[in-house]
Amino acid sequence: MLKELIKCIGQYKRETLLTPFFVVFEVILEVIIPLLMAKLIDEGIDMGDMGVIIKLGAALILASLISLAFGILAGYFAATASAGYAKNLRQKMYYAVQDFSFHNIDKFSTGSLVTRLTTDVTNVQNAYQMIIRVAVRSPLMLIFSLVMAFSINPQLSLIFFVISPFLGFGLYEIIRHAHPLFVIIFKTYDRLNTVVQENLRGIRVVKSFVREDHEIEKFNTVSEKIFQDFSTAEKIIAFNAPLMQFSVFSCILLISWFGAKMIVAGSLTTGQLVSLFTYTMQILMSLMMLSMVFVMIIISRTSAKRIVEVLVEESDLHNNEQPVREVKNGDVEFRHVGFSYAKNPQNLCLRDVNLTIKSGETVGIIGGTGSGKTTLVQLIPRLYDVTEGTVLVGGVDVRDYDLQVLREEVAVVLQKNLLFSGTIKENLRWGNKDATDAEIERACRLAQADDFIRTFPDGYDTYLEQGGANVSGGQKQRLCIARAVLKKPKILILDDSTSAVDMRTDALIRQAFRDEIPQTTKFIIAQRVASVMEADKIIVMEGGRVEAVGTHDELLKNNRIYQEVYYSQQKGENGHDVA
Repeated sequence: MLKELIKCIGQYKRETLLTPFFVVFEVILEVIIPLLMAKLIDEGIDMGDMGVIIKLGAALILASLISLAFGILAGYFAATASAGYAKNLRQKMYYAVQDFSFHNIDKFSTGSLVTRLTTDVTNVQNAYQMIIRVAVRSPLMLIFSLVMAFSINPQLSLIFFVISPFLGFGLYEIIRHAHPLFVIIFKTYDRLNTVVQENLRGIRVVKSFVREDHEIEKFNTVSEKIFQDFSTAEKIIAFNAPLMQFSVFSCILLISWFGAKMIVAGSLTTGQLVSLFTYTMQILMSLMMLSMVFVMIIISRTSAKRIVEVLVEESDLHNNEQPVREVKNGDVEFRHVGFSYAKNPQNLCLRDVNLTIKSGETVGIIGGTGSGKTTLVQLIPRLYDVTEGTVLVGGVDVRDYDLQVLREEVAVVLQKNLLFSGTIKENLRWGNKDATDAEIERACRLAQADDFIRTFPDGYDTYLEQGGANVSGGQKQRLCIARAVLKKPKILILDDSTSAVDMRTDALIRQAFRDEIPQTTKFIIAQRVASVMEADKIIVMEGGRVEAVGTHDELLKNNRIYQEVYYSQQKGENGHDVA
């Protein structure tokens, strides 16, 4: 884990090293200052020597100013190093997520990934800053102050060794009891983020079903759980302050008691006693700061572990050492394909699929919910790898292609259409970032989107809200189809992506595809038979298997499932049975 975290320091090694460098000099000067004070009292004030007072006073001011300068420099570099480290962590995690396969993404919830990129990174950033500054300063201050205290009076300094074990044991108990709670808290944060995201994404559904109270209750339940766990953890950590205060005051009282007797006996001067008080505060404050570092490490340790889980997660989709970098055509072949999301050959959701599709063909796919239609087409651009068998595109196993090359030639319009905040043009150029305005307009005409776009006051420069919230479902689907067409792919997959458009528009889209992109292999997953009946071949799926393959007429004669779907839809459209 530590190795992965250290890699993310990157270009901020200089700031990371300069921070403890300046801290060392800051500590040295802070340790020297009490000695100067002792001399000022004993040799200047007690003796009434103004020359010594002026000389040592000037030295004190100079030492304080230099110490302040070193402290400012240490703080500046610590802040730069920690902020840069957090930036690198976020970038590396985000880049790692971009390389994840769907299987890897399924392993982490969206809420969990958001928490790791935000809250967890902030915790590690704070801990990192404390480690390179406070965790260096406190031990040095502790050691130097102890050495100086022993050089003044070894007997009185033994008091620190009496109090320190008590303090150390107390801090250990605090850490031991608090850490498990923070592990639970961050998992609950994941749930909270998930609840909030689901509510915001589905706000229209929530309002249409009047489920605001239910969502509020869900949020309050998770929020209350975080409150209870955090309160318990903070109560444990709160023992840190009284423990430190007890240790500090005990040392001061004991030093005052024994020190006063030594002054009376003449074995200790007033200046030395004052400097011992200062060293006492430095020693115990160092211990307190160390305890704060430990507390921060407790909190960040869980966060660091969760961050590293993302960083070390390896995509289960890899390029070969010498991947194929050209897709020759849109031929698609499935050879004895079996697939399981759990990668379990005993629990397949696709079984022994054998299909051959020639480049330029239009292929319709129908079947009931859960029959494996979407899963089947997701294997073509290698969004998942097959569990058994082989999928070939252009005569080559998809696992032999460079992933980017393969996916550039396969455009997919998924069931859940997603548009991003930005103009219509900006969204469409996801398909081709270099597309001209003419190419964009042509793609929109093919997708039957040009007409409604021109009704907007700003036309193609109309701003779309997040998720395309300010356009209808059918408009959103047509924009997503246009975006896919703009890629000029060899294979186009429409996964029930015309379900929100009327039948006339659906027919116009299919007609445009036949006329304008005849060389592109087209897969059309649909619930309506009318959307696929003109296809070159229709695949009927049932229970993860290919039940039948044929044209509309062939299936209407020979396949029971296709007949049932067709006649049930005809009845729904005409309002009576078709004999």
